[in-house]
Amino acid sequence: MDPIANLLTKIRNAQKASHESVTVPHSKIKEAIAKILQKEGFVGEVKVMTKDQFPEIKIMLKEGQELELTKVSKSGQRIYVKNDMIRKVKNGFGVSIMSTSQGIMTGTEARKKKIGGEFICTVS
Repeated sequence: MDPIANLLTKIRNAQKASHESVTVPHSKIKEAIAKILQKEGFVGEVKVMTKDQFPEIKIMLKEGQELELTKVSKSGQRIYVKNDMIRKVKNGFGVSIMSTSQGIMTGTEARKKKIGGEFICTVS
């Protein structure tokens, strides 16, 4: 399974089950996506923890909030967009997450920097 889709699914399922936090295996991309979710106020604290020899990411969830996490670019069909084709999500109430040549960032940041990239997911 796609590791990013796995991250989004675990967050979605943990929120539906009213869990306080969710733990996923660590990768740089997953950590960057979790940090964006924290910065935009969708989740609480994000910690990188080392359990035994394998690092994990612990994401604290906000109580009573149901996120709509949608994976756009899939492993079988990558979706790339130019900077002028990046659209707002839910009229600015949501966030698009992009993988660009300058790292993982929101669609708004990519538009400001005038760079395009792979459209990973939307969050609202």
